[in-house]
Amino acid sequence: MRGLDTPIRKIRREVFREIAAVAFESDQDHFKAEIEAIPYRIVQERARYRDSIYRERAVASERVRLAMGMSLRPENKAVHITAGMEKSNIDEKYYEPPLMQVIPSACDACEPNSYVVSDMCRGCVAHPCRQVCPKGAIIIKKGKSIIDQEKCIRCGKCKQVCPYDAISRLERPCARACGVDAIESDEQGRAKINTEKCVSCGMCMVSCPFGAISDKSQIFQLCKALREGQYIVAEVAPAHVGQFGKNVSYGKLKAALMALGFRDVYEVALGADIGAVAEAHHYAEKVVTGELPFLLTSCCPSWSMLAKKYFPDLVDSVSQELTPMVATARSIKRKSPNAHVVFIGPCASKKLEASRRTVRSDVDFVITFEELLGMFDAKGIHPEEMEPAAEGLNDATAAGRGYAVAGGVADAIRQCVEEYYPDVPVKIEHAEGLADCKKALTLAKAGKMKGCLIEGMGCPGGCMAGAGTNAPIKTAAAQLKKFKEESQWKVPPEDLLELHLD
Repeated sequence: MRGLDTPIRKIRREVFREIAAVAFESDQDHFKAEIEAIPYRIVQERARYRDSIYRERAVASERVRLAMGMSLRPENKAVHITAGMEKSNIDEKYYEPPLMQVIPSACDACEPNSYVVSDMCRGCVAHPCRQVCPKGAIIIKKGKSIIDQEKCIRCGKCKQVCPYDAISRLERPCARACGVDAIESDEQGRAKINTEKCVSCGMCMVSCPFGAISDKSQIFQLCKALREGQYIVAEVAPAHVGQFGKNVSYGKLKAALMALGFRDVYEVALGADIGAVAEAHHYAEKVVTGELPFLLTSCCPSWSMLAKKYFPDLVDSVSQELTPMVATARSIKRKSPNAHVVFIGPCASKKLEASRRTVRSDVDFVITFEELLGMFDAKGIHPEEMEPAAEGLNDATAAGRGYAVAGGVADAIRQCVEEYYPDVPVKIEHAEGLADCKKALTLAKAGKMKGCLIEGMGCPGGCMAGAGTNAPIKTAAAQLKKFKEESQWKVPPEDLLELHLD
């Protein structure tokens, strides 16, 4: 469902708008009352999506808490929406795991995994489904097939041979989207996220058709800091292209951000360039020489977490270079030491990356494009109507801007290697989606990717298909291609590290 403007996306945007409006407009004495009222403003006379107005308000209430950066309330206690707000109502509030949470009142308790015969069954004479079932789980009643769920082992052989495609596999959409099998069931059959397995990519969130999974946000804290006039600088991920409308250029987006109260805006593609240069040298000097068997990119937090959590013996091969988010933030703080830096991007897992102790001093807030849209709504700002900022782009290159799509990271590093080391061949592998990422790491561990530069992206399609995006991947990718072609420079200069990090 990524890229589709579904009612779930509209609901989330509504919540973000309301939370931002309270932070921007209400005074300290009325914050709590205004926040408690949000579910009643969103769900007024009748339920639009749930079976009752009470359930819909209950779901909205939990969304409000998550948007405030707080955890869900216990189901067996009477707790105000704003309970614990004092601990969250501070600028230094970082995300506390778990980042991704299932809202119990929103979950439909989908069947985890089973095969059922639909009314498409023609009652054919051959009954191939019955012939291939290894457990005799197919029963024929009145000529039609029925699956005995007690005997069924979910092998799927019956589905494969049915000539009418009359057998369906029922599977939780969130579980199907999770590449690390982190979706389990609670005592009532509702989805539950195993935090020991989860790497916070957010694909379960965007795949749930009931909107039962959501992540936490810093939108309230950021809006409040902007309102107070703090010196806040935005760093915008390369995937911004197309996220706020087809005709919203970087200059227009920058103008819209300045109208929100940001003091300056930088491209994270600048940090991507810094990373590409560093990793090109790393590859040529460590991997090609045989000192390391291969090099794993590190800009995708979910990919890095996957490698470290599931393949700990490969940790030494994960790039230690700064991610684009952190490299850009450090560049900003070298110029403006007192600035608060906000990363604005497509990624849910960047929220956890920013909360790491080694990164906290660099990145103060993380919000997604989806959350930013709610902030624009709250202030009545329409990016497509803005006059482009006088000073638009920074000095990012086409290579750095290409980080936004799957394969773009490895391609940028390859271009740098070819530029700086013309005689060095580059072997590239890339994986997108956690299931494919696990396969790639398994092959690497087995010694089948020696000498490779291996790029991993937790989201299928790359950052432009992340959990916090607004636009369809194909549309956004086409606009990114044009944006790259318009770049003044194609590949970053070899001395870029000295220019920005010394």
